[in-house]
Amino acid sequence: MEGGGGSGNKTTGGLAGFFGAGGAGYSHADLAGVPLTGMNPLSPYLNVDPRYLVQDTDEFILPTGANKTRGRFELAFFTIGGCCMTGAAFGAMNGLRLGLKETQNMAWSKPRNVQILNMVTRQGALWANTLGSLALLYSAFGVIIEKTRGAEDDLNTIAAGTMTGMLYKCTGGLRGVARGGLTGLTLTSLYALYNNWEHMKGSLLQQSL
Repeated sequence: MEGGGGSGNKTTGGLAGFFGAGGAGYSHADLAGVPLTGMNPLSPYLNVDPRYLVQDTDEFILPTGANKTRGRFELAFFTIGGCCMTGAAFGAMNGLRLGLKETQNMAWSKPRNVQILNMVTRQGALWANTLGSLALLYSAFGVIIEKTRGAEDDLNTIAAGTMTGMLYKCTGGLRGVARGGLTGLTLTSLYALYNNWEHMKGSLLQQSL
């Protein structure tokens, strides 16, 4: 019996040493500052210092001089791709509407399906090209203005939108340039107003108090 108990103790001790239970333990004071929200309780078999679980620094290491937010150059790829896909989807829906309208007097047949499909692809490519070109011009002007001024604010957005509209409509003469610039100025001003609406509302409330 004693031999069996001794062998059992040796087996238990071996397993405990294998899983790290024989290591140094931690008191309740050591575990008091460990955030366990959303985590299971620490297993007594894991020999981990709980102080290493506390994250008091940034999760990612940024290069020297890098910003924590994406700049215009990084957002340019997302903007151009998103505008192309949005234009393709909108153009496809518009082409489907036009195709059904133009072939409403035709019976459902292969020629009608082909005509509708051609209209969908034509309109989708047209709108994707249009919005993608506008996004490319807007992103290019935004990056150039940001690098020139050395600052990133809503003034860059408004200036880039105005210059994009002017360049896109430059083939229409001075009137087209003015119309395009006014359109870009209006859209980007509304966008800037939407982004700063909460800040402006808070400032007005503080002034009223």
